[in-house]
Formats: sequence, structure tokens, C-alpha cells
Amino acid sequence: MCQAAIYPGTFDPVTNGHIDIIKRAQEIFSEVIVAVAHNPHKKPLFSVKERVNLLKKATADLKGVEVRDFDGLVVDFARRNKAKVLIRGLRMLSDFEYEFQMALTNRKLAPDIETIFMMPHESYSYLSAKLLKETVSLGADTSCFVPDFVEKALRGKLRKKN
Repeated sequence: MCQAAIYPGTFDPVTNGHIDIIKRAQEIFSEVIVAVAHNPHKKPLFSVKERVNLLKKATADLKGVEVRDFDGLVVDFARRNKAKVLIRGLRMLSDFEYEFQMALTNRKLAPDIETIFMMPHESYSYLSAKLLKETVSLGADTSCFVPDFVEKALRGKLRKKN
């Protein structure tokens, strides 16, 4: 089994696609640190604390998985945690250009840290947090896309917002 890896993201909210990648990464790496980005530029619906708590609940049964938040550059977070690998999820071709730019930028900033792309199960390949929030706000049943406690939190948050 390989060393520790960082799976960074906004996770606003965590989806079954994220959980699928975490589970598969756990099979490859001795430790998977799920790193919740503060990133206020994305204007997340959930606070950092809420996102961390939802992820901790979603990964509670997974060995070797830890959830932490971070602010700043992910490569700096990786170095502080002695991780040499970043995991990034690729759903569709539309993700590739952005992820490729980010991977090359990270490589320039930290040539000692590799980026590995993982694809979620095909049943989650079209799922995005934005689409999820939109469908929940329109009353759709999204229980096949997120754990039940995430759907409940999402409904509550969207109800307050409207």
C-alpha cells in the first residue's frame, strides 16, 4: 500500500461520487486525508465546519480516512501533512481542462507532489454539487446521489435560503 494522499475539494456538499472516490483511494493509500477547502470564491452553501462534519459522518466507517479543513495552497497543506499525492476527481471531459491547469500549476509550485486523477463510478459521473442543489431546491428526491443526512441538511439549508 502507498503512502498518504490528499483528496482536496469544496465538498459543498459531499456526494456519493465523492464517497466513491474516497473508498477507492482508501484501497490504494494507507491514509486518505479529505481536505475541505475554505475557498470563499466559490460561495459555498454550507460553512467549512458543516462540510467537515458532513464528510466525517459520511466517512465514519472508512479506515485510514481523515477529514480536515485547510486554507491556502493545497500543495502547502500536502507538505505539512507529508503527503506526496493529490487526488482529483474527473467526472466528464468538461472537468479535464480546469483540472489539468490546476495539476500543472501545482506541479510547478511543488514538483515533488503528484496529482492522480480518479473517476467516480459511471452512475455518478454527471453529478455536480451545483446540479444537486438545483434539483433539491426544485423538490426532487436525491437520495440516490447523497447520503440521507446530507439530503436532509441540504433541504434544510435551501429552505432557509428561500
